[in-house]
Amino acid sequence: MRDRRVDALLLAVAVVWGSSYLAAKVLVDVAGALPVLALRYAVAALALGAVVVATRARLGRDELRWGLVLGLSQAAVLLLETFGLAGTTATNAGLLISTTILLTPAVEGLVTRSWLPPSFFAAALVAVVGVGLLVGGGGWRVPGGGDLLVLAAALVRAAHVTAIGRVTRRTPLDLRGLTLVQLAVGAAVALVLAPAASLDLVRSATPAQWAQIAYLALGCSVFAFLAQSWAVRRTSAARASLLLGTEPLWAVVCGLALAGDALGVAGVAGAVLLLGATFAGQRIETRAGAAVPAPRADPGVPPAHLVRARTGWQDRPRE
Repeated sequence: MRDRRVDALLLAVAVVWGSSYLAAKVLVDVAGALPVLALRYAVAALALGAVVVATRARLGRDELRWGLVLGLSQAAVLLLETFGLAGTTATNAGLLISTTILLTPAVEGLVTRSWLPPSFFAAALVAVVGVGLLVGGGGWRVPGGGDLLVLAAALVRAAHVTAIGRVTRRTPLDLRGLTLVQLAVGAAVALVLAPAASLDLVRSATPAQWAQIAYLALGCSVFAFLAQSWAVRRTSAARASLLLGTEPLWAVVCGLALAGDALGVAGVAGAVLLLGATFAGQRIETRAGAAVPAPRADPGVPPAHLVRARTGWQDRPRE
């Protein structure tokens, strides 16, 4: 029963993340990328700040220092992703961002000089073919500006995940405090870049738009973070990674069912190749990692999935 409850919660996180592309695109098309990001970050920071105070989370010098650095890289990911949504469909964005699962172990391999087997790069090549079919609109063409921005977001996210994984393995950090600082930094960046537009959105947002902002902030940020932190302590990293890896499938479902997105025959073939190559690459990387005796993080799993210390919130390497 406990396993089913944990699986259900992780699957809920994947559904929330997958649906975030459509919710964000609807807002961005009306209000612009920067104001949406500013309010999403600000609402999430206020909500998580209440959690930090209520649970007496640690917010020390290490959390502030690394939160500032990682907050800037996280902000870059969301800026690229949100601006990319303005130039592509929610379905395409959800699929393209899934390349992070392949890019993360590749980036970590460059950093650690621990090279993956050739089969992993074969899977990556198949994923590239899938991307070409997906964005080609029934034929081969150069990806559009929005598609390229989402792919850039996937690359920066891979670097961000690699960096935060290495930091949290070496430094005992309270994830609640660390995430709060990252959210505050993101809100500050977006507000500095578009102060007037952000204030205009605060004044003019409709109840429906506020509901979408609250969903992105509370559901896709605060809930997802706290839920995954609770759930992954009660299951294996591989199982968590598999469930969370269904995120692009839910992005496709939401895009097709709610936004009227259409893939076409070539798009469907590209989506199948991309998802299949992504899952295959993830399994190859997991097997390769299991063969290495030294402790290491699972690159296919967000950094909050590292094993927790006795407090349940401080990360330490897997023993």
